[in-house]
Amino acid sequence: MERLLSLRDAHPYLRLFRGRTFVIKLSGAVLASAAARDALCEDIALLHHVGIRLALVHGGGPQLDAACATMGIPREVVAGRRVTDARTLELARMVFRGQLNSELVGALAAHGVKAVGLSGGDGMSITGIRRPARTVRDPSTGTEQSVDFGHVGDITAVDEQLPRLLLDAGIVPVYCSLIADAAGNLLNTNADTIASRLAIAVKAEKLIVCTSVPGLLEDRDDPRRLVSFGDLGTVEELIRQGVVSGGMLPKLAAVKDALLGGVPRVHLIDGTREQALLLEIFTNEGCGTMLVARQSDESA
Repeated sequence: MERLLSLRDAHPYLRLFRGRTFVIKLSGAVLASAAARDALCEDIALLHHVGIRLALVHGGGPQLDAACATMGIPREVVAGRRVTDARTLELARMVFRGQLNSELVGALAAHGVKAVGLSGGDGMSITGIRRPARTVRDPSTGTEQSVDFGHVGDITAVDEQLPRLLLDAGIVPVYCSLIADAAGNLLNTNADTIASRLAIAVKAEKLIVCTSVPGLLEDRDDPRRLVSFGDLGTVEELIRQGVVSGGMLPKLAAVKDALLGGVPRVHLIDGTREQALLLEIFTNEGCGTMLVARQSDESA
């Protein structure tokens, strides 16, 4: 039977988290369905209206893949990370900032939330450098290759002034997965990485990663093998066993960075599941995976 959330369940958590900051990352797979996006935005609006400070980051991989296919641009991914040539970057600007970001801001507005769509270039708030060619090893196969990722950025700094100004004004910043170099040129950057670095910069209480899977799985082909609670050791062991591979690798790298950077808790949930966000935050059992730096850390 599907778990239903009551105000009695939520009340102690409402008191605990009021005034705290959460960073929520929405995957492109979650945004692919307008119904799922709008349902999630309704839950995000509830968090906002009860006094939780929210910053959002979104991806857009499936949508960019579709645009590239339409334009006849080949897709190249190495160890879960996209290679971005000049044509792909131009499409990323159109899809991430022009389409998905504006749609998400509009969906939030429909639920009474004031939000501002941003890239890292706005206020030069998230900046970096173009990634140099590097040797990449796939932990699941052990193979190595030298890769030029093209117009992909590695974050060097997050200036929290702009997001903090918005948060203090009761406005939700919504970042797409583009950052800027020192000259203001936009670079494609993994949205999980942006969310992790932003969560560290604004001293978030939680980083919540909304994907299209239930959470971290001991068996990626069996959604019943959910890891409900774990730590960095759990993550490392699953990677070592080859259970985690592909696009989940950069996601867990970002999770690790967030936990080591001082974010107390990271949650992985299925953002397409009804009320998953509320169940994960406002109930003891949750519905996804909660990760902490060490198992001895408090599990609230």
